[in-house]
Amino acid sequence: MTPPQLNVLIGATGSVASIKVPELVQGFRALGDHVNVCVVATHPALHFFALDQLLLAPDQPCSEPLLSPPLVTRTESKTADTIVEWSPQSVLYTDKEEWDLWNQKGDPVLHIELRKWADVFVIAPLDANTLGKLANGLCDNLLTSIVRAWDFTRKPCIVCPAMNTYMWDHPFTSKHLGTLTQELGCQVIPPVRKTLACGDTGMGAMENPG
Repeated sequence: MTPPQLNVLIGATGSVASIKVPELVQGFRALGDHVNVCVVATHPALHFFALDQLLLAPDQPCSEPLLSPPLVTRTESKTADTIVEWSPQSVLYTDKEEWDLWNQKGDPVLHIELRKWADVFVIAPLDANTLGKLANGLCDNLLTSIVRAWDFTRKPCIVCPAMNTYMWDHPFTSKHLGTLTQELGCQVIPPVRKTLACGDTGMGAMENPG
């Protein structure tokens, strides 16, 4: 029996743990051809991985960046339902595409289209800044707008915090995570203890959600 299609949306934020995003993408794709992956990155996250690292398969070279906004095909039926088709490849979306895709009424709104497309939202890594935004309902970029529009009653949202040990131990962190779990129903994969990129040793490194 062919497994059902699974659309995985990965959110990457401005933590050095974003260097693991390409590995995470390939890990999900290794589950089978039925798994489709898209990545949404905040601007700071782009410091830690390159577009051409998001390969279609580990053994398939990619000479062109996988930045491809026009993957949304819209068809208006007689009932005014919108059909959205996405290419089953790993592709990166940023704040730029949120605005480039919209020019006039009726054009796709990217954060809404991504919310409809995705079966699960995995935010890995979740940095302290974005954690604070989500806990307070802010939606000032593509990633946070998707979360604000997310249907937490029907689709899982998994967050993987990653930050310096002292940021992890800050009282705001537990408070904000409590908001995400208790009020929104997010699943939290806690960080692990190790030597961090800054040289400190302690809790704060991202656990692999795979």
